[in-house]
Amino acid sequence: MRVWIDADACPRMARDQVVRFALKRGFEVVLVAGQAVARPAFACVRLVVVPSGPDAADDYLVEHAAPGDLVICSDVPLADRLVKKGVAALDPRGREFDERNMGERLAVRNLFTDLREQGAVSGGQGAYGERDRQAFANALDRLLTRLRR
Repeated sequence: MRVWIDADACPRMARDQVVRFALKRGFEVVLVAGQAVARPAFACVRLVVVPSGPDAADDYLVEHAAPGDLVICSDVPLADRLVKKGVAALDPRGREFDERNMGERLAVRNLFTDLREQGAVSGGQGAYGERDRQAFANALDRLLTRLRR
């Protein structure tokens, strides 16, 4: 099993949490990014820098992640592509993407994109904090346990 991370958008606290789990449970972590990012100096962590371009990292993740793997990402359309392929996906705030919630998650994402484009709302999610890190750690633990069975 591998845990892939969309490293361009993943908060460092979440990346560090995944590495801690990897060291305890013995799985590989692959950071995929469009530019060089800090890679923890552990043998279980690998960095893949993809050529720059729209959706290059997303395309790489969809092409290389396999059923039984887990991808950490915030990108709802990417998660949809992964879930359709049978790959587990989790956002850094601890919310799992699955077949049951993808339609709703895509609809909400599209609604907020439209509202931002119209100037009706601005900004995005709040700062990533300790509460988010704990929710992520709990969800990651549950999901890794389920994937290992």
